[in-house]
Parts: sequence; structure tokens; C-alpha cells
Amino acid sequence: MSQVSNTSSLSEIMDLIDLGPTGSVQMMFAKLQLAQSEICKAQAEDYMKQIEDIQEEQKKCAEMIEMARKLQEEASSQDASSNKKTTEMPAEMVKYFEEHGLTESTAGGDHKHYKEEWDVNIKSLTTYQENIGNKTQTLMVYLQDFIGQYNSYLQGANTQIANANQTLTNLARGQ
Repeated sequence: MSQVSNTSSLSEIMDLIDLGPTGSVQMMFAKLQLAQSEICKAQAEDYMKQIEDIQEEQKKCAEMIEMARKLQEEASSQDASSNKKTTEMPAEMVKYFEEHGLTESTAGGDHKHYKEEWDVNIKSLTTYQENIGNKTQTLMVYLQDFIGQYNSYLQGANTQIANANQTLTNLARGQ
């Protein structure tokens, strides 16, 4: 069967399915069930791709949190004269914050932060990480639903094909 996508219509998919030269109601229903299973499969594949993308984003966010914690640790050490120390947010992290609309501590008006300012930055990152984690869970629920529908439609199609074959066998035997 050719590739089915989320934009394929039911009639397009049904035209791709060949169950042989029969026009029985059972075989037509099987064909409809197979088409529906292909739609569910395409939607499930779309959700799997979205989940993969989000998992990559989660990984990147975890790397940013780790980097921020190291910078906070560096800022928590005081220099010899007991002055508070700052560490500068790297350009990569600044860009990440901007791209994702995250809140960066604005104290000082620059990207240099004291230990306490890093708390704000880390909180922003962890909140974002939780949000994308929740999105992953939601997509997983949808994915499981489409997999369940796919299995149900496929089972229905197989049952109808088996019933049609049994009917043909019975007719051939004269039963």
C-alpha cells in the first residue's frame, strides 16, 4: 500500500486497498476498517514524531539547567575580598531564553548574575521543563488512543475478511 498521511482522505485510502475481486458487504466493511486503521496509524506516527521532537527539547532544557546550576555554583563562591561574585550567562543560553520566552533575572541590566539571580533563571528553566514534560504526557495519551483505535480497526477488518472467507467456503461446499 502507498504511504498514507494525515491529509489522506478516507476515499483515497480505500482506493489504495485491494482485497481482490469481491463486492460483498463484508469485504467492503473490511476495506473500510483497513482504511480507518491506516488513518489511525498515520496520526499515531505524527504523534510519535511530535514526542521525539519534544524529547529533544527536554534534553536541551536539561543541559541548560545543568549549565545554569554550574554557573550559580561559581557565583556562590566569593572572591578573596568577600565581594559577591557574578557569572555571565553564555550567549547560547541567552538565545535559548529568548527563543522560548523564558524569564531571565534583569537585576543589573545585563547577563551577569549573582547566585540569587541564578535562582530566578533556574526556576524559569525548570518551569519550562515541567511544561514540556506535561505536553509529552498529553501526546502519549493521544498516541495510546490512536494505537488502540488502530488495533481495533485492524482486528475488525481481519474478522470481516475471515467471515467473508468462511461464507465463500460454505457456498463452495453448498452449505
